[in-house]
Amino acid sequence: MALRMLNPNAEVLNKSAALYMNINAAKGLQDVLKTNLGPKGTIKMLVGGSGEIKLTKDGNTLLKEMQIQNPTAIMIARTAVAQDDISGDGTTSTVLFIGELMKQSERYISEGMHPRVLVDGYDIAKRATLDFLEKFKTSVLMEEAPDKEMLKMVARTTLRTKLYEALADQLTDIVVNAVLCIQKPEESIDLFMVEIMHMRHKFDIDTHLIEGLVLDHGARHPDMKKRVENCYILTCNVSLEYEKSEVNAGFFYSNAEQREKMVLAERRQVDEKIQKIINLKKKVCDGTDNNFVVINQKGIDPMSLDLLAREGIVALRRAKKRNMERLVLACGGEAVNSVDELIPNVLGWAGLVYEHVLGEEKYTFVENVRNPHSCTILIKGPNDHTIAQIKDAVRDGLRSVKNTIEDRSVVLGAGAFEVAASQHLKHTVKKTVQGRAQLGVEAFADALLVVPKTLAENSGLDTQDVLVGLQVEHDKGNIVGLNHHTGEPMDPYLEGIFDNYSVKRQIINSGPVIASQLLLVDEVIRAGRKMRKG
Repeated sequence: MALRMLNPNAEVLNKSAALYMNINAAKGLQDVLKTNLGPKGTIKMLVGGSGEIKLTKDGNTLLKEMQIQNPTAIMIARTAVAQDDISGDGTTSTVLFIGELMKQSERYISEGMHPRVLVDGYDIAKRATLDFLEKFKTSVLMEEAPDKEMLKMVARTTLRTKLYEALADQLTDIVVNAVLCIQKPEESIDLFMVEIMHMRHKFDIDTHLIEGLVLDHGARHPDMKKRVENCYILTCNVSLEYEKSEVNAGFFYSNAEQREKMVLAERRQVDEKIQKIINLKKKVCDGTDNNFVVINQKGIDPMSLDLLAREGIVALRRAKKRNMERLVLACGGEAVNSVDELIPNVLGWAGLVYEHVLGEEKYTFVENVRNPHSCTILIKGPNDHTIAQIKDAVRDGLRSVKNTIEDRSVVLGAGAFEVAASQHLKHTVKKTVQGRAQLGVEAFADALLVVPKTLAENSGLDTQDVLVGLQVEHDKGNIVGLNHHTGEPMDPYLEGIFDNYSVKRQIINSGPVIASQLLLVDEVIRAGRKMRKG
């Protein structure tokens, strides 16, 4: 009322109306995303304003592309997207968990319970669940050589929730090998050193890993070879084209000879640089069947290309800066910024460099390198929808392998952790809590079960049957997850279903924080200076 007197244009939602608006928004967003969870999840089709279509079941893509107008739903979506930015997965699970926490709260609040009591219970339960996660996780040996089988299991679990099984299993090997290729001891893993290139060509099952590099352009001279073997690679960032002077300059001459001299003087600087490259090529290649490839970040003008082509040198210009870093890691050698002191040590090596033409596009493949620390995942697919889906899945797969190597631990998947944590909260933690906060712990324990419940629902199984079966097994001391084909409990360790530890920790950390903040909102006011209508 006081606000009405200060600003008659203000829009206000009071106590229960504000709370139920928040709860309904969280439930609404949960209902949209819950059908996507797990290997049996369905796909959403997003249609843009101009009619473009995107097919996806990736929660992160959905939340970024969907136009969400409700402020509460926007807040939850941002939390979930932040989850993806930090750990690379768990977007859908975060939204489901927040929605379920709000749904459980509604039950108690409608009976007259104060939200603050529930929030206190959530806080106790969150800390207890994080402690339980530390005991529940499975350590992975990552000393000299990482446990490749374990990495494959984690990647497979992630990829199968995004793609159909046959393709997910093929991409598993690709993703694991790509991360192990770029991994260096005592250094953090830089996933940008894995180039993700796509070609609209053949089928999705033709996607493969190239231990080398694929550049999205070809040589710019018709006489240059399209395929060369045993190549020295010169990676450089040198301007090999005539550049006009920055100040206005004029040439004045009285006869043709003077003009010729001026033109030669003008070209001399560029020609000298080209000659130094040609001299190095002769030094290392003469008398052998080796070839020479120049990959330059800056331009090479037509006259320079012609000089290089006459010497049998393959030259590519205007390569991306990222690719220059990748080239050095893949082929060896050094990237040079000047041609003044060119020595054989700065050269890299590749067994094969060839050009592939697809329609109007040209691609250059640099393969058979000796000791690669950079590689390319070449995604193929018949249409843009397939390629976009595979791209999103590959990114998530790469992040899951990286997380496993850095966490040095994994968590049993298929809903096993959620059921175990829920039983732990109900049977152990709840007894140690005094007063009404116990109800908050119980609500948190019930909310954790949203993951196995949704997995069962999406697999067309009876939710209650599945939950009861899992809880009975856990009470006997068996750690089991859900077999989504049969609905029976199964051992995730034997089936090789593992989730990322860091993803689970992030979900448990961020979910209750947002839910608590939304529960403690007792008034929604549209009256800020920037928000006022008209």
